[in-house]
Amino acid sequence: MTKQNMDADWLGFHSDPKTPYFVLPSGAVDAHCHVFGPSPEFPFAPERKYTPCNAGKDDLFALRDHLGFSRNVIVQATCHGKDNSAMIDACRAGGDRARGIASVGADITPEELAEMHDAGVRGVRFNFVKRLVDATPKEVFIAIAEKIQEFGWSIVVYFEAADLEELAPFLKQLPGIVVVDHIGRPDVTKGVDHPDFARFINLMAENENIWTKVTCPERLTATGAPYDDVVPYYQAIVNRFEDRVLWGTDWPHPNMKSHMPDDGALVDYIPRIARNSEQQYKLLVANPMQLYWAI
Repeated sequence: MTKQNMDADWLGFHSDPKTPYFVLPSGAVDAHCHVFGPSPEFPFAPERKYTPCNAGKDDLFALRDHLGFSRNVIVQATCHGKDNSAMIDACRAGGDRARGIASVGADITPEELAEMHDAGVRGVRFNFVKRLVDATPKEVFIAIAEKIQEFGWSIVVYFEAADLEELAPFLKQLPGIVVVDHIGRPDVTKGVDHPDFARFINLMAENENIWTKVTCPERLTATGAPYDDVVPYYQAIVNRFEDRVLWGTDWPHPNMKSHMPDDGALVDYIPRIARNSEQQYKLLVANPMQLYWAI
């Protein structure tokens, strides 16, 4: 295992995850995970809002094999800013078993995008979580979204439920497929029938290009493991939008300060989200392969 950074201001990843009971379908994709460093080879961004532990590609690929996944989609996180070097290095090392989601600026050139595409990048991420990033004018995001269309890339957006009403008009402007991280981070104490979650359901129902990730129960829960309070939210999404959902571990679980989930236990959570083999195959194989390996 990579030596974890003792200067990190959040918990290190679970170093000995259980072997899952749930057997993943052949070709399953962990469609939301990260690499951090390892530093000093891949330094963290000076403007970062948090300092992570070291969690490099070797540890990620070891976890992939331990859990039974075939592939990873590696999402650039804010601690590396717009320096995608660690993510791209992992994608190149993973070959056809890895794809990436980058963070780029409006000045990105077609030549730079083409180089990223050759390395395995298949999308960009726009982050609106105020505690993690400084505000960026939406015109910048629109310009980036237009540039990536010739490559067939999708867009990942990360926001919290309280901001959805203000963001919805912008999200509807984005071209191509838009994937919302962690079902828009609802407040699960309000109940699945609350108007806030209905707003998110309606957004997906009215915009067939909007997908979502049924991920991170450890972030959404108010009651803790085994995350029973989050199950109805995921089921509501998968039951209605099974062709537009993705799943991932979120390894190495950035900014978890009181509880670090066991990734094997998270895999065993999947049958509670997708309750039959057809839903599980779409969630874990068909949907991510369509989005990230078909282009």
